[in-house]
Amino acid sequence: MSSQIHNPTDTGHLSRRDFLRSSAVGGAAAIAGPIACAPSPEPEAEPSPAEEAAVVDEFALEETTIDALQEAMASGEWTARSITEAYLARIERLNLEGPALRAVIETNPDVLVLAAELDRQRGVTGPRGPLHGIPIILKDNIDTGDRMTTTAGSHALTGWVPPLDSGVAARLRRAGAVLLAKANLSEWANFRSTRSSSGWSGRGGQCRNPYVLDRNPCGSSSGSGVAVSANLVTVAIGTETDGSIVCPSSANGIVGIKPTVGLVSRAGVIPISHTQDTAGPMARTVRDAAIVLGVLAGTDPNDPATAESDTRGLTDYTPFLEADGLLGMRIGVARRFLGFHDAVDQVVESAIGAMRSAGAVIIDPVDLRPVGRSSPSEFANLGAAETEVLLYEFKAGLNAYLASRGPSAEVRSLADLIAFNERNAETEMPYFGQERLLEAESKGPLTEPGYLAALAASTRLSRAEGIDRTMDEHQLDAIIGPTGGPAWVTDLVNGDHFGGSSSQYPAASGYPSITVPAGDVHGLPVGLSFFGRAWSEPTLIRIAYAFEQTIQARLVPRFVPTLT
Repeated sequence: MSSQIHNPTDTGHLSRRDFLRSSAVGGAAAIAGPIACAPSPEPEAEPSPAEEAAVVDEFALEETTIDALQEAMASGEWTARSITEAYLARIERLNLEGPALRAVIETNPDVLVLAAELDRQRGVTGPRGPLHGIPIILKDNIDTGDRMTTTAGSHALTGWVPPLDSGVAARLRRAGAVLLAKANLSEWANFRSTRSSSGWSGRGGQCRNPYVLDRNPCGSSSGSGVAVSANLVTVAIGTETDGSIVCPSSANGIVGIKPTVGLVSRAGVIPISHTQDTAGPMARTVRDAAIVLGVLAGTDPNDPATAESDTRGLTDYTPFLEADGLLGMRIGVARRFLGFHDAVDQVVESAIGAMRSAGAVIIDPVDLRPVGRSSPSEFANLGAAETEVLLYEFKAGLNAYLASRGPSAEVRSLADLIAFNERNAETEMPYFGQERLLEAESKGPLTEPGYLAALAASTRLSRAEGIDRTMDEHQLDAIIGPTGGPAWVTDLVNGDHFGGSSSQYPAASGYPSITVPAGDVHGLPVGLSFFGRAWSEPTLIRIAYAFEQTIQARLVPRFVPTLT
C-alpha cells in the first residue's frame, strides 16, 4: 500500500488566525532530525492586520538551491535525510493545513530510508550524480517503480502502482535524487473538459496559488509549480502538451523548461500526444532547471522519439549560464501575443528595455503567421489543427497506457474511463464534465485521413511557416512573448479564465520554450517565454539565465488569502 496524504474534496481549512498562531511549528513533531524551526508566537499575541493579510514564514531552506544543498551536505551541515525531513515537515504544515495549498497528492512512504541510504553512499563512494540527496517532486502522471501510485489525479487509477520507473524517474534515481512525492495536477493533464478548473483533480482537490490563495495556479502541472514556489521542494518535474509546464511556472513565479520533444523520455508518462508531450524541470532559478535538464536528457529505447537525444542533447547545460549571455543575441518580439492585458504589456516592455540595455538586439515586431498560406488545407489556423491532433493521439496513447495495466484492471481503455466517471460522477464530475474524453473517444485510428491532414497542417503552420520561417527571416536566436497573464480567481462553476498565452507555437512544433519570472501585476507573477528552433536549449538557457540575472523578478509567496 502506498502512503497517501488524505485529500478531502471539501474546502475546509484552519482559520486564518489559527494558522498564523500554529504555522511556525505545525507538523514539526511528525519527524525527527536537526531541523531548524521558527519559535511559536506568544499565545496571547494577536495577529496584526498585516499578518492577517500574509504569512511571513521562516523556513531554514527557503529559496535554497541545488548548489547550496550540495555544499551543505558536503560540509556535513545537512544530510539528505535531514533535508528530506525538513521538506516533509513543510508539506505537513502547508499542504492540507494552514493555507491548504493541495500541491502534493501523495508522499513516498520509503523516502527517509532512501535518503539515509544516499547519505551512506556519499560517505563511502561519494555522490553518484549532480542531484545526489536532492528531494524532487514528480507530477502524478509520471510512473515511479516504488510504493507511490500514479493516477493522473483520477479515482479511476486509485491504487495503481506501476511495476517500473518511467524513463524520467530512472534518470533521476541514477543521479542520486530523492523521489519525495507526487504532485497534484489538473486531472488527466487538463484534457478532460472544455470548462475545467486548472489544478483540480478528483484525488487532490483544488490546488491553490501560493501568492493569493483564491487565485488559480494554472496547469496542468499545478502542484509541481506550487510546490517549488512555496518551498515545499527545491525542484519538481512537470509535463507539457501545450502550456502545462510554462503556464503554472509563470503563474507561480518560477522557471520552467519545456524541452524539445525527444530530448527527454516520455516512457512511463500517462500520455496525451506523442507529437507534443514532454517532461521538463520546474525550479526557482534557471541554473537549477538547467542542472535537472542535463540529468533528464538522453536516449531511451522505450521512447523512439529520443533517438537523437544523445547526439543533439547534452548531459550538462550549466556551461551556458553566462551573466552576459544577452550580449549580441537577436531576439524577436512576437507582438501578436500582447494586448490582452495592459499591465502585462508593461511588464513585457520593461523586460524588452532591460534586454536591450544588456546588449541584446531586439527585432520588434516579428509575426509567426505567414502573409499567405503556402499550401491549401482544411485547417485554416494552428489552433484547429492542433486540437484535432490531440483528440486522435490522446485516444490512441491512453488506450495503450491503460491496456498495459493488465487484464485485472477495472479501467483499461478510454471507453472504460468514461464509464467509470459516469458511475462516479459525484466524486469525479462534481464541477465539470468530460467533453474532451467524449470527443476523443469518437475519433478513429491514426491512419484516418482527418488525423493525417490535421497533423500535416499543425506541423507546417508551427514549424516551416511559423517558428523556422520567422527565425530565418530575421536571423533570430530566440522569440519572446508573455507566458500568460496574472493568475485569475479560481472558478469551479465556470472554469478557467485564461487571458493570453504564447505557448501554442513551441508546443505544436515540439520545439523548446523557457519561461522566466519577468515582473508582477498587483503581486501576481508574470513570466516571459523564450522559444526557438528544435534542440536550441543551450541558446535559450544562455538568454534566459542572463535575463534572470538582469531583472531578478522572482518574488517569495506569502499566502495572501485574497487581493484587497
